[in-house]
Amino acid sequence: MLRTPTGGAGHGTAAAGELVSIGTVLSRLRDEFPEVTISKIRFLEAEGLVEPQRTASGYRKFSPRDVERLAQILRMQRDHYLPLKVIREHLDALERGEQIKLPSPSPQRDLLDGAWETEGERPTAARIGRSELLAAAEVTEAELVEWESYGLIAPVEGGGYDAETVTVAKLVADLGRFGLEPRHLRAVKAAAEREAGLVEQMVAPLRRHRNPQTRAHAEATAKELAGLSVRLHAALVQTALGLRLQ
Repeated sequence: MLRTPTGGAGHGTAAAGELVSIGTVLSRLRDEFPEVTISKIRFLEAEGLVEPQRTASGYRKFSPRDVERLAQILRMQRDHYLPLKVIREHLDALERGEQIKLPSPSPQRDLLDGAWETEGERPTAARIGRSELLAAAEVTEAELVEWESYGLIAPVEGGGYDAETVTVAKLVADLGRFGLEPRHLRAVKAAAEREAGLVEQMVAPLRRHRNPQTRAHAEATAKELAGLSVRLHAALVQTALGLRLQ
């Protein structure tokens, strides 16, 4: 069941009806979610998961309910690896007063055919087995084999697949319905690897630092750079298509 916090980030810290800036929201959430950024909050707003009020000057103003909703979204991403579409459905159900059941956040082999990767005692990423990937992405074994042969999907070191692989598989399948074959997507994969290399180059000095906090900052920076890179890529593609259609 969804955990409703009794304190900490975004809950019980603002008076009823008090509206706060996005910077204040960030400071309240960071106690529980140290890697959250303003870009992340804006992204969730753009996806329609939270709708802050706007002042006459256009500044965002968040209510206590908005802050708690953001905390719920971030928990479902962090603890249960849920995609935004599923998170939206769960939040809608909660607003209707319905109970929801979330995947177990514990590092046990129940829904996941594999193991948690851990850093000390803290789980950092989940792995799923091949059968779970096929079921979650709703694809066939033959399709998966073909995608692997083109390098679009690959198991992680030690076996199994990470949670993001499900998203990749679904997107490859969706593109396939438009006639795009795996061989057509090799250029997309190559471009993604170049972008990843650029991000890695930017954060590599931080990752080599002796200070654990600096290394943690490197991971947060890498995630934010990756998100910005994806947004830039999407904007450039749309712009290019727009120019060609004129």
